Amino acid sequence: MNPFLAMLLGAAVAALLCLLLLLFFLGPFFQRRGPADANVKVLAVAGSGGHTTEILRLLNSLSQAYSPRHYVLADSDKMSEDKIRSFEQKRAEMFSNSLFTLHRIPRSREVRQSWSSSVLTTMHSMFYALPLAFRLKPDLVLCNGPGTCVPICVAALLLKMLRLKKITIVYVESICRVENLSLSGKILYHFSDYFIVQWPTLKEKYPKALYLGRIV
Repeated sequence: MNPFLAMLLGAAVAALLCLLLLLFFLGPFFQRRGPADANVKVLAVAGSGGHTTEILRLLNSLSQAYSPRHYVLADSDKMSEDKIRSFEQKRAEMFSNSLFTLHRIPRSREVRQSWSSSVLTTMHSMFYALPLAFRLKPDLVLCNGPGTCVPICVAALLLKMLRLKKITIVYVESICRVENLSLSGKILYHFSDYFIVQWPTLKEKYPKALYLGRIV
């Protein structure tokens, strides 16, 4: 790796560790006290291409108890917001208590971006994902493959490890993945709570995965 990139990566890791220590010591002072909320707060990761369409189909199958819904988009994603607002407008016509928010973070990896530089951009994205996850404290993180979901899921995992929030991470591999997992899937296969594939060939290759047929 280029020495300059290595130096930047080291500085980013050190800064992230400082942020984690700060969250660890200050987290208990900001945790909400009182009776548990009956609703399930969802943090859904949208993505360019068909990812947003698939995630909205998944959300459409959930009851009104899954509210509020917090959407995370890459800051360079120009199309997903319109799809989400259209979906939520239709949902509001069905459920009067339908609530949602939109949040943008830097994209962790662009298409055809080099591996060395993607490490730095993912770390950069983490600096936005961690405070966002800490502030929203979702009960469920739902994602289906866009690169933005990796820093979000890592942030959710850190909150679980620091005992700041019990979060369930559900990863649904895109239906277009028939023979092999996406890069995001290969990473999140190892620490998601539920890893769902939509083709039996993937279930054979990845035994931890759940195969429920085509769900989108």
